[in-house]
Amino acid sequence: MMKKLFLCLLLALLALPVAAVDITVDGVKRSYVIYLPKNLGQNRPLLISCHGMNQDANYQKGMLQIESIADTAKFVTVFPEGIDRGWDISGDRDIRFMQAIIDEMVRLYKVDANRVYLSGFSMGGMFTYHAMNRMADKIAAFAPISGYPMWGTTASPSVRPLPIIHTHGTSDDVVNFSGVQGALNAWINHNHCPTTAKVQKNYRAQHITRHTWGPGDNGVEVVLLELAGKGHWVSNDVVKTGEEIWRFCKRYALQMKDPVPKITKPAGDLSFITMGGVPEAQDITLEATATDPDGRVVSVAFYDGEELLATITEPPYTCTAEALGKGRHELRAVATDDEGRTGETSVVVNIEVPSGYHLMHNTFNTEGSVPEGWSTGDGEVQRTGFSTGYQQGSRLFQFTGAKHDFDWGLYTRNVSGAHHAGYARYADKGTNTTLTLLPGTYQLRYKVCNWNQPDFSPVTVAVETVDGQEVFANTFKPTANVGNSATNSFSGCRLLNSQFEVPAKDRYVVTFYTADAPWADLVVGYASLFFKGSTSAIQPSTLHPSPSTHYYTLSGQRVSHPQQGLYVVKDKQGSRVVTY
Repeated sequence: MMKKLFLCLLLALLALPVAAVDITVDGVKRSYVIYLPKNLGQNRPLLISCHGMNQDANYQKGMLQIESIADTAKFVTVFPEGIDRGWDISGDRDIRFMQAIIDEMVRLYKVDANRVYLSGFSMGGMFTYHAMNRMADKIAAFAPISGYPMWGTTASPSVRPLPIIHTHGTSDDVVNFSGVQGALNAWINHNHCPTTAKVQKNYRAQHITRHTWGPGDNGVEVVLLELAGKGHWVSNDVVKTGEEIWRFCKRYALQMKDPVPKITKPAGDLSFITMGGVPEAQDITLEATATDPDGRVVSVAFYDGEELLATITEPPYTCTAEALGKGRHELRAVATDDEGRTGETSVVVNIEVPSGYHLMHNTFNTEGSVPEGWSTGDGEVQRTGFSTGYQQGSRLFQFTGAKHDFDWGLYTRNVSGAHHAGYARYADKGTNTTLTLLPGTYQLRYKVCNWNQPDFSPVTVAVETVDGQEVFANTFKPTANVGNSATNSFSGCRLLNSQFEVPAKDRYVVTFYTADAPWADLVVGYASLFFKGSTSAIQPSTLHPSPSTHYYTLSGQRVSHPQQGLYVVKDKQGSRVVTY
């Protein structure tokens, strides 16, 4: 009985909040909560984690759940207490508080001042962004959670390149997910990171997508962990947020010693898709640069996975990955310096052979983006995926109305009204995707609606070679209109099927064109390509059986001679909408 009573008392004591430690800063008594692993040792890292508005240090400690990670990795974690449960996100009051904490940890526990990391949730995340410009010389890496400056983010030109990992739920209704990309873009550009992210879906859990921009200057990366369906909280189901922060931050120090390679060609991941037969093996030229912060680079080795391709001892560092076959290839560049330290980076080349069909809309998953493999034009601005952070113009919408025919849609418009000025195109030259079709019969299936055209504006879908030779076109009138808001309900968008013949092996693009009228628009919600069968010989005449010209009204009625208005013209060049 006494043992049970003692155990209950012990558990109750363990459940009590950790006592705060006082420290005086600028004549004001401040406090923090600290977690110290057993057998810490000296020169260990420090993680500072700031709470959200109207929360406190103990609450943040309970949310982050860092103890088991800190015990294994042996680092100190400090949870500061904000004044009035908030943070100074415009001045230096709490910047000085953080500096005092760092000095205290160095004095008391001999932490490594070269490896201090700053994180924060919600308003603490806003403060983390604020600190990027105010104390970059004291913090090795930054890890905001569900918070960014809602009035806009800037990166001071005087600040060194900064590694950043930002974690955010897509259903956050306090600090909206839609603003994350704009905040990160300031630092992506400042760090001279590639503007196209490497995207890892199902990263360690089905609901997590990891976006990585980098490496940039000094080898730094900017990472976004996108948590599908998560709200305004620190998410710890399946994957712990604190663990991901530590995985990222531990790679960085203020005084980096490892060599930094950067693959400059190709500029990002590549995808080669072949339908209708066996793909040709691909030769990929790799070019890289490499620097070393405290010595010199002695070699750069290139790998396809674990297979060594070449070791180059003098710049330029380049080699060719020859005859890459079907599958996923991680092409790595590993730099070695004169101290034997190594650093590496990689690009991924996917060589795909779909057995029967290919979903072109499979990359529709990030609001405010132009998806991977797609490009858009509206007569004024051209955009190439993957790129994101767009609040206006051509971009991807996530539809949330009570009824909607598809969850995601790629919107574009025709600002000028010029011929084919408004388009959404798959596998264009500027994208990372190559679509090769062998001779045969194919079928396009697509769902397309209008965005803000209650009277419906016609759309043309075309299959062309990458150099612009048309092999198929179909003009149709959408049967649904979103109504100018992604929160609206809409229905009635028909699934359309178009069969066509490919006469010769070539690289092709699939394009959805708006009408040739000012502010005509379209939204692509579904687009797939099916291979129906091989054709041994296709005569060019079968593409356009009649050389004569036919005219149709937009409702589909054939007329002999067009009057004033819009008509669909079909002749040996294909189908198009013309104004008479």
